[in-house]
Amino acid sequence: MIVVKFGGHAMKDENGAFAQAIAAAQATGESVVVVHGGGPQIDAALKAKGIESSFVGGFRFTTPEIFEVVETVLANEVGPKVAQTLIKGGIKAQALSGRTLPTLIARKKTTLVDGSNADLGSVGDVVRVDVSALKELVSKGVVPVVAPISSDEGGSGGLNVNADLAAAAIAGALDASALIVMTDVAGIYRSWPDTSSLIESISSDELNAIKAGFAEGMAPKVQAALDAVASGAKAVRIIDGTDPNSFADALLSKGGTLVIA
Repeated sequence: MIVVKFGGHAMKDENGAFAQAIAAAQATGESVVVVHGGGPQIDAALKAKGIESSFVGGFRFTTPEIFEVVETVLANEVGPKVAQTLIKGGIKAQALSGRTLPTLIARKKTTLVDGSNADLGSVGDVVRVDVSALKELVSKGVVPVVAPISSDEGGSGGLNVNADLAAAAIAGALDASALIVMTDVAGIYRSWPDTSSLIESISSDELNAIKAGFAEGMAPKVQAALDAVASGAKAVRIIDGTDPNSFADALLSKGGTLVIA
């Protein structure tokens, strides 16, 4: 089982390379689950509505008004579009929200990656994953395409979950052989954002020791890698999803940054 986090910045796949790589993985007998982001699409939708949006420690501060836009964009627009792209590439796929069943159950997030306290509004930390719907789809040869929206464990509605962290929770719950995080940078830089400091391979213990040094969108990706390995995924590879060949390389255990236990 491979879990792929398909980032909003990596969704420029005009030539179908993503679908082709997933088809190649399936041909080897590997099952695939996709968890998608949609930051650029959410930004555009908020801008169109005249809603201001801000980030705290790499997480989007989410008011109830912003959550409504986030859920609509991810569950009703981005997810179905990703699934349709895969279907056009000859792959059975189905979009679903993490609130379905629910698959993702979370509580409000109150701390940042560096451990400091923060009010993030309706942002969630996944506390439980019900993989039954995912396993049922996979058993039928269908690739689940999951929007990172969760149910609040207290039953008070939905929460916005960072897509990297949602993918990590799902990868751990499925005991995935790998979590592949497709983003818009080459991997994890030891001295962010110095591109010459790209880390090719690192243990989770070493990464945990330096995680406080990461900022903005890279901080959740580092935490996601640590969470995935800690909860059962065998390895995490963070790659540049804007490179059409990077995902195929990752399936061959090449490129980006590899994080292992």
